Amino acid sequence: MAEVPSRSRCSSAMEKFAVLFVFSLLYTCRAQVPLIMWTSNGYTLPTLLEPSAGEIVSGAKLASYLKTALTTSPRNVLLFLQDELSMDDFTAYGGVYGNKEDSAFVNLESALQASTPMVLPALAWTAADSVEKIFQQELAVPALITAASEISQLQLNTAQPLLLVIRLPYTAGANSKELLRKNDETIGNVLTALRAQSVPYTAVYTGLRPSHVIQDTSTAWELAGRSLLQATEPAVKPPVTFNNTEGKSCILLWADKLNVAHDKGGFFDLGSLTFNGSVSLDGSSCNETVSRLVLNYQNVLNFKSFQLIFTMRKIFFPVSARNWAVMERVQLNYDGQTANFNGSRGIYSPAEYSFHCQIVSNTQSALLVPRTVTDNATHWSILFTDFQIQGFNVTGDFSYASDCASFFTPGIWMGLLTSLLMVFILAYGLHMIMQLHTMDRFDDPKGPSISVPQTE
Repeated sequence: MAEVPSRSRCSSAMEKFAVLFVFSLLYTCRAQVPLIMWTSNGYTLPTLLEPSAGEIVSGAKLASYLKTALTTSPRNVLLFLQDELSMDDFTAYGGVYGNKEDSAFVNLESALQASTPMVLPALAWTAADSVEKIFQQELAVPALITAASEISQLQLNTAQPLLLVIRLPYTAGANSKELLRKNDETIGNVLTALRAQSVPYTAVYTGLRPSHVIQDTSTAWELAGRSLLQATEPAVKPPVTFNNTEGKSCILLWADKLNVAHDKGGFFDLGSLTFNGSVSLDGSSCNETVSRLVLNYQNVLNFKSFQLIFTMRKIFFPVSARNWAVMERVQLNYDGQTANFNGSRGIYSPAEYSFHCQIVSNTQSALLVPRTVTDNATHWSILFTDFQIQGFNVTGDFSYASDCASFFTPGIWMGLLTSLLMVFILAYGLHMIMQLHTMDRFDDPKGPSISVPQTE
């Protein structure tokens, strides 16, 4: 087979990324993720009718694209699922402008040079989860979720189809480029391992949610004109879910931030490590009366091992004649030491509901109290924002939330007092008006004038 000149392949890859750049300007990126598919050397993807400008691919059309692609490409599928991915990631950190050395997608660009990739710039992010299911149905094999470091140790059988799923973390922010570069290195290592075993493959790179959300723009020149301000929709993180031995969900946890701080260091947000799918839940358990969620971390605030543990207990209160889920303990385990907080004073809800609170803290809301005065908990500060947890009667998603906020919030009290003050002023004014009376005696202009004697 004739080899494609390197300059021609490079220009082809640059054209593909230029197309991504143009699409990022012309297409709406709200609630959308890109999808890139390519094959190993010697294989090509079928020519498909590209989606029209502005079209969001999902549902049956997405399934048609993926199934048609497998008609001529290898049926050994590598599915790289990144937590968050948007077109802006390619334009901001890729080699679109020719600066390949500074690109965060070096291995991806090299792989695209040797193939004719298929690019779907506008894939509905709600349909991104179905990519794995579509491949499972088409290949008739279960998905094998594995780490990149384990690929070289697997003995792959090319006689039957294969679906390997590699999860890639991502967090939008100052470290986005470095995370994308590490993910690109992971992609390169996986492709190198398959080439070493002479395994042909079809690779797919997409995201589960958009990492950047921008305003809708129908044409490129509208970017320079006036536009209406509108609220953007933030990407929603999936909750941490622990399944029991039967495979059913029994504990759900979600929070915007899980900040912890020690006297020796500043605040550290565990949320970025918790909701990217990489946190370990070893040690967690659940039954009819006790639910225990254990989140395992490493290298947190200079501690080699770190655990955040939530222990909830179902208790029957005869006064209310119902079961309540009570946060019995929030525990921190770090390098052999333990800090215990009692959460039963304010973290509780009916057993069939979930508990939600905007702020859960041992300093601001006082919902967490050190169990003893001499406990290590006095050296720690905890601040959970937009916190929600459910440890019993989980049916899939969070049940109705029992909020920690009382009905008469400060805003309501302020409104009531202001209204009472205005009513008082109005009542006083009406009372004063009703006290006005007409004069019962008047001066007669034709009569003698009133004289007032003067005394010296």
